[in-house]
Amino acid sequence: MARTLEEGDIFFCYRPRVDVDQVRGLADVQRFFVILKPGGKPVFRRVVVGRKRLPGIEEHERTWGFVDLVTDKAEEIEDELDPVAYETRTRGRRVRPPARPAGEGVYAIVSHDGHTHLAYALELPEHPGPVQVELNINPEASLIATVRNPEAPAPPRTGMPASRRPDYPPALREKFAGRRFADLDPPDFLDHPGTELVLIGASPDVGRELGLSLHPRRETERSADIFTTLGMERTSHPVEPLLTGEWT
Repeated sequence: MARTLEEGDIFFCYRPRVDVDQVRGLADVQRFFVILKPGGKPVFRRVVVGRKRLPGIEEHERTWGFVDLVTDKAEEIEDELDPVAYETRTRGRRVRPPARPAGEGVYAIVSHDGHTHLAYALELPEHPGPVQVELNINPEASLIATVRNPEAPAPPRTGMPASRRPDYPPALREKFAGRRFADLDPPDFLDHPGTELVLIGASPDVGRELGLSLHPRRETERSADIFTTLGMERTSHPVEPLLTGEWT
């Protein structure tokens, strides 16, 4: 049986490359984010996912990611997703485009069969499209999630620089017990910027694998949590990827 450690709302966003007005595929994406809002806890966490997509489920692919922002204010997360104009000495004025919402749903972090899993089920878009296919955002999925020990040596040119690694409290440091990785138990690891994760594609069927029902709600553009809870501004962020699954 799966033991639920945490549950809440999950949001997926991507940011186009600088000065890209029309995204046509993954090559035009600069970064891919997963944002977690646990229920009953005043915190938002933004995770940057490597390879700019979730790991493939059927291939049991592995993908690295890290927590880059933790805050108790939704507006701080939203501000980080807004467009930014800046000046460069060689190219003049450049624009970092606004992030696009690519999905929202519900999630649970659970302990099951010696692993911890991040399981989710989409609420929007109702019918996933090309955006979700390329970003590997399934209608529902289970990903094995482990945390890298910031005190363990990393292979050359991998992992976070030492200055950005988290300084965990003793209770979390003890979870590693000298190992390079630990389960995401407790999920409090995610409350520390710099936490490094390895996500492994596990299953597209949460119920069959974990015996878990996530109870996604029926959402519309008007009720979508990405606008009501996260506070994303419809006028600043193209919403087509969230509602229709089409690139923009």
